[in-house]
Amino acid sequence: MIKPRPLGLLPAAGVEPPRPRFRTLGIAASGLSAQRARMETIAQNIANADVTRTAEGGPYRRKTTLIETATPENSPTVGRDIALQGTLPAPVPPFGSAPFDVPARGDRSRTIPIPLPGRDDGLHGVVVTGTAEAAADQGRLVYEPGHPDADANGYVRYPDIDTTQELVHLLDAKRLYEANATVFQTTKSMLRAALDI
Repeated sequence: MIKPRPLGLLPAAGVEPPRPRFRTLGIAASGLSAQRARMETIAQNIANADVTRTAEGGPYRRKTTLIETATPENSPTVGRDIALQGTLPAPVPPFGSAPFDVPARGDRSRTIPIPLPGRDDGLHGVVVTGTAEAAADQGRLVYEPGHPDADANGYVRYPDIDTTQELVHLLDAKRLYEANATVFQTTKSMLRAALDI
């Protein structure tokens, strides 16, 4: 029987393991995704700034993208990566009756537990939690008695959307997107340089 070699990269007792190498990429990617969602919502607001009737009834309601700090529980990528760090495949003997007996993906029957610290450093990026809509009674009233959506007094309720403010929000989202893209590219270059050492 072949004795399995000890795993040299397991953290020693009382020693914190190194942080995952790709966590910075995950955080920057979460920022990219969140700002893209913001830009799409803002573009939808601008496109519907003059819509007085929707399928739901009433004028278009201004939407806002809700973004929160990601945690291990709600993060789409970082939480999964942390969960996968908890186990390693058992060593497979190089020779023997089953030289290609590699455990199937997701097979936990042949895994070795790795102790991980219980500390949460809070570095998980951001996550889009949904979209909020403005109240139905918000919006500017314009006197247009000939408009098909005018009320009994001749007023039409338009969406509560200021195109200038939406463009400012769009510029803000664009700058944050560019900042996250720069972080992503810089981190990728650093990891590539580390591989070349």
